[in-house]
Formats: sequence, structure tokens, C-alpha cells
Amino acid sequence: MRHVTRAAVSIIALCTATTVHARIQPQAQPGGDPANPPAAAQPAETGGVPDIVVTAQKRSENVQSVPIAISAFTANALQERGVGSIAQLSGLAPNVNLDAGTPFSGSPSVLSAYIRGIGSDDFAFNIDPGVGIYVDGVYLARSVGANQDLLDVERVEVLKGPQGTLFGRNTIGGAISVVTRDPGDTFRFKADVTTGSYGLLQARGTADLPITDDLAGALTFGVKTRTGYMKRIPYPDPLAANSASYTGFPSSGYSSPSDEGGDNNWNLRGKLKWKGEHVTVTLTGDYTRENSTGLANTLLGTAGNVPGNFGGTANLPGTAFDPTGTTGFLFAGLYNFCIGANTAQIAARNAQALCGVRGTQYNTALHQQPIAGVNVDGNPNNNLLPYDNRFLTGNKDTSYATGNDFSRMTSYGFAGTVEWNPAPNTTLKSITAYRQLDWRSGVDGDGSPLNFLQLSFAMHQWQFSQEVQLLGTLLDDKLHYVLGGYYFKEKGGLHDYVTFAEGLLQVDGPNALETQNYAGFGQIDYRPIPLLGVTLGGRYTREDKQFEGGQQDLNGFNYKLFGCSDPQGNITPNGPFPLAPVTCQQGTGYPDPANPIRVYAPGVNTQSFQNFSPKVGVQLYPIDRVMAYASWSKGYKTGGWTTRLTNPQPTAQPFGPEKATTWEIGIKSQFLDRKLQLNAAAFTTEYQGIQLNFQQGTSPTIRNAGDARIRGVELEAVVAPARGLVVNASVGFIDARYTSVLPGVLAVSAPNAFQAGTFVGADLPKTPKWKINVSPRYEAHLGNGATMILLADWTHATSVWNDAQRTYLLRRPTIDVFNASVAYREPGGKWTLTAGGTNITGNRYLTTGNENISDGVFFGTYSRPAEWYVRLGVSF
Repeated sequence: MRHVTRAAVSIIALCTATTVHARIQPQAQPGGDPANPPAAAQPAETGGVPDIVVTAQKRSENVQSVPIAISAFTANALQERGVGSIAQLSGLAPNVNLDAGTPFSGSPSVLSAYIRGIGSDDFAFNIDPGVGIYVDGVYLARSVGANQDLLDVERVEVLKGPQGTLFGRNTIGGAISVVTRDPGDTFRFKADVTTGSYGLLQARGTADLPITDDLAGALTFGVKTRTGYMKRIPYPDPLAANSASYTGFPSSGYSSPSDEGGDNNWNLRGKLKWKGEHVTVTLTGDYTRENSTGLANTLLGTAGNVPGNFGGTANLPGTAFDPTGTTGFLFAGLYNFCIGANTAQIAARNAQALCGVRGTQYNTALHQQPIAGVNVDGNPNNNLLPYDNRFLTGNKDTSYATGNDFSRMTSYGFAGTVEWNPAPNTTLKSITAYRQLDWRSGVDGDGSPLNFLQLSFAMHQWQFSQEVQLLGTLLDDKLHYVLGGYYFKEKGGLHDYVTFAEGLLQVDGPNALETQNYAGFGQIDYRPIPLLGVTLGGRYTREDKQFEGGQQDLNGFNYKLFGCSDPQGNITPNGPFPLAPVTCQQGTGYPDPANPIRVYAPGVNTQSFQNFSPKVGVQLYPIDRVMAYASWSKGYKTGGWTTRLTNPQPTAQPFGPEKATTWEIGIKSQFLDRKLQLNAAAFTTEYQGIQLNFQQGTSPTIRNAGDARIRGVELEAVVAPARGLVVNASVGFIDARYTSVLPGVLAVSAPNAFQAGTFVGADLPKTPKWKINVSPRYEAHLGNGATMILLADWTHATSVWNDAQRTYLLRRPTIDVFNASVAYREPGGKWTLTAGGTNITGNRYLTTGNENISDGVFFGTYSRPAEWYVRLGVSF
């Protein structure tokens, strides 16, 4: 930590003396050539930092005038740094962590977003994100598809801290607002083609198409293909061929590629804008298609034969394993025991049914051959491989996996925005939008030719939203106001398919969810005298949710565990329950007589939530281009239901909302004839009812598992000391710790050989204590009229826990990532050639992962290796 602290202090000293940071680049017209910004948007002749306009408060204003901590990125800054998706912003914004993919989602289109320690690392329909993603003012409700391609955007705004007043529920950590480019008034075409590592081929283009004096359109496209950086290799043992095919178990699809981590997607966006005397109408439509290999998954470790599992040292007479879980039963141990034990040994453990046919009379099509004693029956032709560390390849980028790996998504939406100016300084705005998402993904989590952790998912979702805003000014522009109403409806479902341990547990989980949300909001910003400003705002939200879970175990594991061959048979007093005889279904707790293998309680569940999120702020303007502010605000995230449980449940298990209360002070400033811009903020947050995702046996479950206290500071600066030179820098420090942990979760997550555990005083996940970024950019004018642009990025982040249980194998170490590029723009500005590299030093770290100790599997996704690219851009 000492070297990190010294580095941070040095940067702060540099910034306060000669630098600034607001993540601003020399501006171009929206969507312009990153290496060729028009002269009107260049920094001042003195090398000053240009202004940037944002809409963080629902109106257009200079980012330096907004009393919110914002990291704003122009189109030029994004393209020059090779930022093509929201997740790639992670290294550029302090106290922000954005990862492509969540545990076992298998898809880079899923976004794990955390701002100031608050967010969500899941994709399930039952849990909402903690950071709101907006595209042109339209909320994206799912984390699936939220890792948007930043195609022809005007800017991206990262708003930190609760944004409940103006952006609504599920912005408890903050909001990311993507603003796409409006059509221009004259014909224009801009495109680029990029090639690079792993067969990268990317083409993008946009055209402005004026139709009449009042009507113009824009059409934008993007195509990207790339092979995966992880290679699948054959396991060097002929016994691998004896494992059952992964296609023999239910799945959302079947695809076994030769590599993982590739891309194959295309995007299309159209925009039409009509401007009348008092009315402006904007219509947009977008379509995304993804048909890629999934995230690259590396097997990190196994836990097949540790003491206490089924095949280990536990003494479990009379039953297959200890139902209380105190011995640490593992499916890996059970599987290894079944294939390696003889008939007498299996009978002594009452495991005949467990080691037998994998299926029930309710799913005969899924029957698999028994695995009992196959390795000791004297027939070497049916021998099976045990599951253990033999499948670790020792290489981050190779795998013995043979099962599913794919990500297929179709996402589209339409929106209409109408702005009417009925009177001077008054605007009535309506945003109407519909979106639909269809997504399938598959993951081979076990990294082996066995079917030990095969996961796949299918999601269908649609949403409709309507927002109305009344904006204006009063009292000679001293008072700005926004009043609004919001309606949102979402409906859809997520179907889980998970195969554990060659079918010993077979999860088939259809789930359906419907949400309706109503809200009214308002905010006033009043500046009665030049020195002082005041902000008052609030939002009232009502949300109604209903959910029906249909999770079932196609192998009827619990029946077999207790010696039942038929749900209507009896468990006698000599069985595991010291009761009078009851039917197997009653005794094992399966809740649905109509479907004896269903583990989730039948019926539609409902919850209603109400919340008021206020905001109070004060601003001081002591001198020109300096604003100090203080604010108090609240944020809110709705609750839901845990859906992935694999043991029978008599009732649905709901969880409640999260709440956050934040106090913040900050300063935004420009000095030295706008050569220096310095923004800083300090904050403290009380975070209550954290919806913690943790493993309960084989099941990732959600519960309100505790509270936390979060404190931090962040500094963003830009310095433009001379014409052509701009240096961006940022420093973020955060201390995010649990102040209370639910006792049941603490018991589950107590420190052990695999995990540091979750306890009072432990750090929150996905939250590095320090993050530092320095990005110099130099533009040199050559003698022939051409321009050379040199750009570099360095991001440093301290270690972070990737999961709530703080699993050692999943921990992300301290990282240093370097990117650099050089661009040549020809004298006429018609074309630009750029060559660059990302992660130049090849620093590899886990971005996401999963531990399933009950199945004996640990796997994760490493960051991409060092890569190069060459891009040719044209504009006319």
C-alpha cells in the first residue's frame, strides 16, 4: 500500500499545482473523426480545456455547473481510447468498476456495474441492477444487454451516488447515461475499419441524411468478428470419450466451439428528427444481434475429495450424507464415490438410488446409465474419469471443456421523444419507449470432458416506459425546475438449465416475472444571489411485482437421498425422519402434488414497494468558474425473490429492498485561463439491506444479508499546459465495509480453506480501495499539414474480491494496465490511420468467476491478453 499511497499523493499534488481532470478531450461535432475535431471544437489557442455539455439534471448545462460527481466522456475520447462498450469505461472513472459478464452468465453482453461500492453482480430476472443504464433517456431494466456497444454516441455520463430523484429506483449506486448523436443538417458520412489480434475485423459507419429543411435522419451500423483467445484442447485420456454427451441433458441450446471469448455481432441504429417552430420530434430505433462464443472460462480448482465430503473421511452410517450439511458434502465426492465403490460399499452408504439411473419416472427421456461401480466392475470399457485437479491445464488460455459455450442475443427497441415549447423558458417533454430482449447463453464451468457444471439460460423480456417532464425557468432564470411522471412495465421470464455431477442434480427452472412502476418526481435549483444556490428534490415511487417460480430437479435427488423410488411411497420411522409413516413427497418437502419433482412452491407471489427518495443540496460560487457544493440524498432498489434453490421449498423466499443515504461535498473548478480543471468529491454512505448473492449449497441465492458503511474521495483533473497537450488524471479512494452481517449468512460464509468469509469489517465485493488513471494525449502538427496524435493510458487498481464470500481463488490482485496508440491524420483530414495496443504488458486478472463448493468446482474469466489493432477511418 505504501507505493500506492505515494503515487496517489504525487498525482494529487501534481493536479493541484498544474493539472485537472474531468475526463474531457478536445471536442468535435458529435460523432466526428476522433483524430480530426473541427476547428470550432479545438481547445483555445492558449491550450485551454473546452467545456462539455451534459443532461444529468434533465436539462443541458455545462458539466462544471452540475453539483453532482460526474465523469463525462466525449465521442472523441471514447474512440481514441478504443472504448467500444460500457464495460471498457471501468479503468477511466474513479470508484467505478464495470465488468463484461457476471458469474456463470457466460455472456459479455451482461454488465456487472458497481459505483462507489454499490451495484449488482447477477443477471437473474429476480434481481435488479444497482446502477441504472440509460440510452437517450430510456432505462434498460436488465443487466443482460446492458453492456451496450457505444456506437456513434455523442457522450457518456457516469453519475456517482444515488440518483433516485431524477432517475428513479435501481440507481442506488449511480447512473450511466448514454446519449447518441443527433442527425446533422448536411450530408455527412464517416466510417472506420479495424483489424487486429485474434482475427479482429470491425467495421462501423454512420451517415447523416438531410431530407428537408426541418427533417433529417441518421443511419449507423457496426459489425464485429473475432476468434476467442482461449483454446479448447482434448484431454489426453481415452476414458474421456466414455462420458455422456452434454447434448443428453436439457439446455437452452447446444454449441461446443474450439475457442472461447470470441465475438460475432452487428448493430443497427436509425434516428429521425423533425424540428418545427415550437415542437421537436425525435424517433429512434435500434437492433442488436449477437451470435458469439461465450466468455472464456478457466477452471481454477476443484474440491472433489476433501475431508468431510461424500468420498472423504466423514462417518455417515445409514444415510448417503449428513442432511444438515455440517460435514461439507460435495457432489464431486458423491460422483467419485459412486464410480469407484463396489456394490457392498454403495449399499453400506444407502447410495444405491443415488448412484443409479439419473432420472425419474417423470422424465424418462432423460434417463442416463447408472454409474454405480463402473470403475470396479471388471469391465474397463465403461470406466469413467473421476472429477478432480487432473483437469487443471496450468494455462489461463486453454481448457479441456467439451460442453456448451455460446452467447446469442437479439435486442431491439423503439423510442419517440416529443419536446413542445408552449411558452418562453418552458418545455414539455415526452419519452415513450418499447424494448424487447431475447437471450440464450451456455457455459461449461467444469473445464473438463465431464458434465459436471453445465449451465445454460434462456431469457425473454419486454418493457414499456412513458415519461413526461415539465422543465423551465422562473425569476429571471434564477430558478430552474423539472417536474415529471413516470410509468414502467416489464414482463418476461428466465429459464435456468444446470447439470451437476453427470446428472446427479438436474435443474430445470422456468421463472416468470412482471413489474409495474409508477413515479412522480420534481427538483428545483434556485440561485437567489450570485454566491448561493439551493437544490431541493424528491421522487415518490410505487412498484408492484409478481413472480412465479417453477424450478424442478429432473433427477429427483432428494427422493433418492431418502431411499424413495416413488413420491407416493412411504418413509417409515426407520428412515431419516423419526416420524409416523408419511409419503415420500411429504417427508422430503416437495411442494407440488401435481408435479412431484418441482422444488419451488407453486403459485404466483406478489410484493409491493413504496419509497420516497429526497435530495437536498447547497452550492457556493466564491469566484468565477469555481463551485463548491454539499448534498444529502437517498437511493432505493426494490426487492424480489430468491429463485435458484435446489432443495424443496414450502414457500417462496422473498428479499426486501436496499436503501442508501449519502452525504457528499465537492468542488468543481477551472483556473489559469482554463488550462487547469480540477473536480473533487468526498462522500459517506450508509448502505442498508444489501442484497448479497452468496452460495447456499449448490444454489446462488439472494438475501438482505447485511449493512455497510462506505466512505471515499475522488479527484478528476485535466491539464492543458500547451497547445496540443492534454493530460487527464484521476484518483479514487474508497473504504467500503460491512457494519452488520445476517447471522445465517455469516455461518455459511465463515472462513474456511476456500474462502475468507463475509463478516463485520470485511470489504464489499467489486470495490478496489485505490484506483488511479493517467492519460496523456499529444497532438503534433507536421510540416506537410498532417497531424500526429500520441495517446497513452495507465490504470492502477488495488486488489478486489470478486464474490461476496471472498473466495481466495477468485480474488483479483492489484493490477496495472497500459494502453497506447498513435494516429496519423492526412493534411486534408479525409482519412486517419491509427495503430495501438491494449493491455500492452499482458497483465491478466479475473474479471468474474464462480465458486460452487457443493459441486466441487471453481472457475473464472480472465481479462483479455495483450492485443494490437490498426484502424483506418474516413470522413467526408
